[in-house]
Amino acid sequence: MPHTLVTTDADLAEVIAGGSAADAVMVDTEFMRRDTFYPQAALLQLCFSHTPDQAWLVDPLAITDLAPVCALFSNAAVVKVLHSASEDLEVFERWLGVQPSPLFDTQRAAAFAGMGFSVGYRSLVEKVTGEVLDKGETRSDWLKRPLTESQMAYAAADVLPLLKIYQHLRERLDSLDRSDWVFEDSARAANEASQAAPASYKKVKSAWKLSRRQLASLAAVCDWRDERARSLDKPRSWILPDKVCYSVAERSPANLSELRSVPAMPAAVVRKQGEVLLDLLSEAAQLPAAELPEPLGTPLDADERSLLKALKRRAAEIARGWNVEPEALLPSKDYELIVRMRDAPDAALPERWGGWRKEPLISPLLALSRGES
Repeated sequence: MPHTLVTTDADLAEVIAGGSAADAVMVDTEFMRRDTFYPQAALLQLCFSHTPDQAWLVDPLAITDLAPVCALFSNAAVVKVLHSASEDLEVFERWLGVQPSPLFDTQRAAAFAGMGFSVGYRSLVEKVTGEVLDKGETRSDWLKRPLTESQMAYAAADVLPLLKIYQHLRERLDSLDRSDWVFEDSARAANEASQAAPASYKKVKSAWKLSRRQLASLAAVCDWRDERARSLDKPRSWILPDKVCYSVAERSPANLSELRSVPAMPAAVVRKQGEVLLDLLSEAAQLPAAELPEPLGTPLDADERSLLKALKRRAAEIARGWNVEPEALLPSKDYELIVRMRDAPDAALPERWGGWRKEPLISPLLALSRGES
């Protein structure tokens, strides 16, 4: 695969300037996050639509001036094409502080084109081009330098076929009047990647079982854990696993001895951070009732589960009419949210339910949940 490694600021500026004539740029990344909180950018692959046989491999470990990449990502005249972009977007947010726009995610596009939900890149390449991509460097150490010729060929092969896929999907979706669906959903994903993540205590398994006072303790412990993980750039679980955070909140230990007795509590955490944790728990115990977190939703009861199934059946009918997989329309959590909102007809709807989904999909599902149809 033709490719050129870009390792200087001057060369990067020249590459980006030369790509200004393109109407689209294919984008891929290689990154590592085995033992870090943040993903580490290791390589950025670019292929411009007007030079379809040339891959540019930008080395983030050598480049110091990222302004040209940021300018490219912000250029509204150039479509940025990625496949299954969610992890790449996280990389861009941390590395560049800029998200690609307009963005066309080919995995979303394939779903809306009736080619299957969550189809993998290699499978899509084979379907569209007949080409079989090599998987040899999938688990490669992309932060090690120098990059091998095998790594660079693999990286180039990951981005070059993307142009044919993009052209194929755009033609197919334009004929179905669905290209805007892809751009809308892709833009929303990029916007969400730029926003603060929801409080991590809400994602702890079984947290719904805790009282509001215990939830305050859980929130305090998780916030401490997350901040420490960020500052040390280590995975959350390396600092304190979710199950230990839950046990601490459930037991609310009042001294170091009780803290040590929490199941699976690391001795080093008690030794080095025990007093800090106890102070946080003490503060949570003294919070006024009005400042306590709201209870988390309990599991659906039998009637609610029945409604959930009815909503999914209705969505499946709509999906069949569009020749797409139901999973492409809404994530499972949204069906549950519709169930929980049935008794609050005036509640504000999530922004993601607007746009192309609102009238043909969300409105009939809301009506069904409220017994209106």
